[in-house]
Amino acid sequence: MKQVAGLKVLVVEDEGLVALMIEGMLEDLGFEVVASVSRLADARTIAAKADVDLAVLDVNLAGEPSFSIAEVLRGRQIPFIFSTGYGLSGLPDEFAHQPLIGKPFSKEELQQTIAAALSS
Repeated sequence: MKQVAGLKVLVVEDEGLVALMIEGMLEDLGFEVVASVSRLADARTIAAKADVDLAVLDVNLAGEPSFSIAEVLRGRQIPFIFSTGYGLSGLPDEFAHQPLIGKPFSKEELQQTIAAALSS
């Protein structure tokens, strides 16, 4: 994986404990978490303006899909991964080839999925 020390990450996750777990894993891997948000509208705003190098997006935010955030990030050419408990079947065709990690996941699985996102 390319050098990650200091790369800035946006975490979008609606479960507080899961968000803390992801943030801890990212920090252990050398990333800087610049924002962690749980609401769709807030996440879209931050994704549109924040200085980030990567994002980790929960597919389902309190019953709302995060695909509009993914579209904003894709428009800004910012790599992202989806995090979900639903598997690939929960992704629309336009995101079918996007790196995806299934919950629960390990730090090593997160690292591998991020490496795939950063290399594409």
